[in-house]
Amino acid sequence: MPVLAQEEVRAEVESVYRRDSRRILATLIRLLGDFDLAEEALHEAFFIAVQRWQHDGIPDNPRAWLVSAGRFKAIDALRRRARLDRAQADLIMLTEGHAQDPSEEELLVDDRLRLIFTCCHPALAADAQVPLTLREVCDLSTEQIARAFLQSPATIAQRIVRAKAKIRDAGIAYQVPDLHALPERLESVLRVIYLVFNEGYSASSGQALVQQALCDEAIRLGRLLVQLLPDAEAIGLLALMLLQASRQRARSDADGNLVVLDQQDRGLWNREQITEGCELVRLALGRRDFGAYSVQAAIAAVHAEAATAQETDWGQILALYDVLLQHWPSAVVALNRAVALAKRDGPQAGLDAVQALLAAGELRDYHLAHAAQAQLHQDLGQVEQARAAWQKALALARQAPERRHIEKRLSQLV
Repeated sequence: MPVLAQEEVRAEVESVYRRDSRRILATLIRLLGDFDLAEEALHEAFFIAVQRWQHDGIPDNPRAWLVSAGRFKAIDALRRRARLDRAQADLIMLTEGHAQDPSEEELLVDDRLRLIFTCCHPALAADAQVPLTLREVCDLSTEQIARAFLQSPATIAQRIVRAKAKIRDAGIAYQVPDLHALPERLESVLRVIYLVFNEGYSASSGQALVQQALCDEAIRLGRLLVQLLPDAEAIGLLALMLLQASRQRARSDADGNLVVLDQQDRGLWNREQITEGCELVRLALGRRDFGAYSVQAAIAAVHAEAATAQETDWGQILALYDVLLQHWPSAVVALNRAVALAKRDGPQAGLDAVQALLAAGELRDYHLAHAAQAQLHQDLGQVEQARAAWQKALALARQAPERRHIEKRLSQLV
C-alpha cells in the first residue's frame, strides 16, 4: 500500500475531527465511564491516526477506528496506573468488559443523546446542566457558552468541572432514563438542543452568520428525541428549528452580509422544511401539554406561510406573542412582541414598548433591543435618536455580519 502524503492525511483527520469528534467522545465516555479519561483517549486517538493512516491508509470506518484506538490507549493508561492503585484494576475490568461494537448504530438512541441525558441528570446543579452538555456534546468553547449565558468564562468553567466531578463521584449512569423518568429531564434536554441550534443559526460571535454543522446536529438530536418521547414540546421544538432553518439560504447575501426577514428572497426558503415544520406545529398544538416551543413554532409558521413580507398576518403573530408572554414571560419575548406591535399598530406604539423594556434594565446590554429602537426611531424620521441607538447596538454586537449590517444602517442616516 503506498504511503499517503502527510498533508492528505492531516486534512482527512481534521475533517473527521470536525464531523465526528463529539460522537467519538460520547461513545468513549460510554465505554470508559469517565469524562476526563475519554477526552484524553479522544486526543490520543487522533494523534495516532495522523501517524498510522499515512502508512496504513485511511480506514473504511474512521470513526470506529478512532473509538477503538482511543479505548485501547485508555486501557493501557489504566493498566499503568493500576500498578500503583488497586482501584484502577477494577475500572480496567469494567472497561474491558464492554463487548459492544462501537461502530453499531442504535435505532432510536445514539451515544450523544445518552450523553445529553447524563449531563441533564437532576442530581446535577441546574445552572451546570446546559453548559456541561454544550461543552461535551457539541464542543462549544467555554467562551461561547459564557456569552450565551451572559456569565464569565471562569464561572462557566467552574460549573463544568463541578458537574463532571458530581457525575464521577455519584456514579451517575450513562443512559437514557426509563420512560417514567423522562418527563422530569425533558425541559433541560430541550433547552440544550435549542441553545445548540441558536448558536449555529446565529453564532454569538465571529465572521460567519451560520454554523451549519451545529444547526444540523440540533435538528438531528431533535428528531431522535421525538422518536424517543413524542411529547408536544419535543415536537414543537423540532418544528421551530425546521422553520427557522428553512430561511438559512436567504439570511445572507453572496458576500456574507445579513439580510433581514422583510428583505429576504422567499424563493430561497426551503419549502420541504416549511411543510414539515408546519405539520409538526399542528401536531404539537393539538396536544394539551404544548408549551413555549410550540407557540414559538406557530409564530415561525405564520411567517413561513406568508408569500411576501407584506402579507404577514401581524395580528395573529401579536396574539401568539400574548399567549407566550402570559404563560412563559421573558424580556426577549416582550421585545419581539413590541416589534410585532409596531408592524400592526405603527412605529410609535412599538417604540414606546421597546423604550419601556430598555428602561427596565434587563435588555440594556442586548444589542437587538437597541437595534429595534434604532429602526423604530428611523421609521419615525427621528434621525439623531436613531443614530444614537444604532451606535449602542454596534458597540454591543459581536457577530461580524450583524456589525456590518448596523454600520450600513448608520451610513444610510442623513
